[in-house]
Amino acid sequence: MSGILGKKIGMTSVYDDNGVAVPCTVIEAGPCYVTQVRTKDKDGYDAVQLGYDEKAERLVNKPLKGHFAKAGAKALRLLREFRNFNGMKLELGQELRVDAVFTKGDTVDVTARSKGRGFQGVVKRHHFGGVGMTTHGQSDRVRAPGSIGGSSYPSRVFKGMRMAGRMGFDNVTVKNLTVLKVIPESNLILVKGSIPGAKNTYVTITK
Repeated sequence: MSGILGKKIGMTSVYDDNGVAVPCTVIEAGPCYVTQVRTKDKDGYDAVQLGYDEKAERLVNKPLKGHFAKAGAKALRLLREFRNFNGMKLELGQELRVDAVFTKGDTVDVTARSKGRGFQGVVKRHHFGGVGMTTHGQSDRVRAPGSIGGSSYPSRVFKGMRMAGRMGFDNVTVKNLTVLKVIPESNLILVKGSIPGAKNTYVTITK
């Protein structure tokens, strides 16, 4: 499994070889920088830590400043580890661009934080239909959850009961998306379909 870090730019559509408009998501993927190389002898497993999205040095604490200085890299906002780069020899401070990892036609998995919806009721959160109809005095029960458990037995609410609560802002992975186009000069990659999150959300792309 190899991958790269990026940022969701937005959605558009491109025409395929048959002239059909295909909806796709535009992702700014990289450039990423190798900030740490883990080995089986030293760390117990092989992995590469990548950093993405430069930021001002004054915003970095001292431990991270030393970490970036050791790698010879600039201050970066996002750090993630990838277990395998299919034999690619990566060194500290090395720049990794999107065209070195992905090509047109690849199948990738995209992980990102979904949009946060805050505290939501059961209709929006779990697609409930409401209690009954609005006739016969049911004017205020349209979006209510209804009964949530028995009284004498079990005299409690079972774990996992679908109720109102916080919705969204979860790590979501969309699998098996097709890479439609790679634009290395702009560090862009176009993947078929939609991915989680709002614009400028950080994403992890793996294959």
